[in-house]
Amino acid sequence: MNWLITGGCGFIGRALIEHLLHEGGHAIRVLDNLSVGTREDLRQVTLFAELDSQCEKSAWAEGVALIEGDILDEGAVARAVSDADIVVHLAANTGVAPSVEDPMSDCRTNVIGTLNMLEACRRLSAGRFVFASSGAPLGVQVPPLHEEMAPHPASPYGASKLAGEGYCSAYYHCFGVETVVLRFGNVYGEGSGHKQSVVAKFIKQALAGERLEIYGDGTQTRDFIHISDLIDAIVRSATVSRVGGETFQVATAQETTVAEMTETLLAAMRAEHVTVPETFFGPKRDGDVMRNYSDTSKAKELLGWVSQVPLEDGLRRTIRYFVAADAA
Repeated sequence: MNWLITGGCGFIGRALIEHLLHEGGHAIRVLDNLSVGTREDLRQVTLFAELDSQCEKSAWAEGVALIEGDILDEGAVARAVSDADIVVHLAANTGVAPSVEDPMSDCRTNVIGTLNMLEACRRLSAGRFVFASSGAPLGVQVPPLHEEMAPHPASPYGASKLAGEGYCSAYYHCFGVETVVLRFGNVYGEGSGHKQSVVAKFIKQALAGERLEIYGDGTQTRDFIHISDLIDAIVRSATVSRVGGETFQVATAQETTVAEMTETLLAAMRAEHVTVPETFFGPKRDGDVMRNYSDTSKAKELLGWVSQVPLEDGLRRTIRYFVAADAA
């Protein structure tokens, strides 16, 4: 099949590309503005051709091709989407803190960019559209989070992702675009060198000999999902029949406090012979949700998906990746 992956030079995109290459038989096109992931990052996964974002139409060929372009550029989006069987839309402004600092930029990328993608899929009759969302649209809730909860976003990021989910629903019901929304848990794992989320940040700080700052008192909870489990969910959501228009929580269904995760991470560092850093508690962040974990029973029922990687195992694998990258 022809797979278009927006933001494909990033952490999740590269892991998906690796999976598809291992599976074999796919043509893969990446649309990325290279603001986070780079050509060098993609080159660590595979060799690739470069396509001109201004050319009228490019043929699909087995392997990987990169289009340097932005999801806010309607022309580049249309050229990338042309003849795609599956569109996995990962490109976004991510994280609560950047959205609090610049809500307008967050809105432009996450709302208008997603609408550009959906409109191109509608006009060009692309196949399934998989939208990367998160628990942020649901906001302040009593977990476990599930798909039928009324959303109450607590940050501009959550609001922009909620708008993307709304447009996915509208384009499915009005235009027949086969959309699937995946609300990712807190994703971590090998290849996350550019991420600023807590696991990647703490490992990088530890290897640099820095102290680890836990925001607030560390009792806020998250649902930490390893990248390999997430990729399995993405592939299933793109290929399993009769799930168009659906939304899925994609996480581990395990509630873990940030303090508990930090203790597990420090134990994993000791097991991997990494110097264990000091930790300290800092001020609580604006827009942070206190409790967050998911009920994943719908994904199990309709996608046949459940997470497989325990937190301790996933953290050790992630530490080994960062240690190897640091030594290279």
